[in-house]
Amino acid sequence: MRLDKFICKSTTLNKREAIAKIAAGAVYVNGVIETNEAIQVHENNSIILNGERLRARDFRYIVMHKPAGTICSNIDEFYPSLFNYLDIENVSELHIAGRLDSDTTGMVLITDDGRWSFNIMAPTTQCSKVYRVGLSRAIGDDVDAIFKNGVKLQGEKQLTRPAILNIVSNKEVLLSLTEGRFHQVKRMFAAVGNRVISLHREKIGDLSLDLDIGQWRYLTADEVQSFNKSLYSCQ
Repeated sequence: MRLDKFICKSTTLNKREAIAKIAAGAVYVNGVIETNEAIQVHENNSIILNGERLRARDFRYIVMHKPAGTICSNIDEFYPSLFNYLDIENVSELHIAGRLDSDTTGMVLITDDGRWSFNIMAPTTQCSKVYRVGLSRAIGDDVDAIFKNGVKLQGEKQLTRPAILNIVSNKEVLLSLTEGRFHQVKRMFAAVGNRVISLHREKIGDLSLDLDIGQWRYLTADEVQSFNKSLYSCQ
């Protein structure tokens, strides 16, 4: 973890204030003044500020049912941030593991553990995300095979990873992906001549969404660990 982030997780200081303390020579790492805010530190290091040894707060792991018309950002923009739904302290330390578009609903995972979120979203870990997709026209008979073999998205050379398609009705499907390219679901269906009119993420890894729209809760220890199989792999 970066030194400035460690200080933010151990005190009430924000990032700007933490960097100022470091630059002023007020922080000791293992008995030596440290002025580089980007240096990597660990829990077993001795990190002292104003004569007090710091202890980082425990990481937080949250699942939320994202409403439509909100954005996966820490600040409000054209649409309000979904972080407005979180009534907890130090929200600025949190980030989202796998963003959704403003019009997309469903499961988002929120944390301040960067390693955990990276391993959920990295394509190499093969962590599946399941989307319920509403389409403007009936699904073609050949789309299942096309998605299994990979789709060439407009503007990209590399095919998508194999995706699993389960048909619910002629205009509604479940799509399971193990990667998260920009607007990937919408672009995949556009590549086969269809258009997404509704999109909802209902599952990540082994975790299924069990909340009403706008609700959130902390993950249990078992749920957090379910994403850490085989050295932080969701395989």
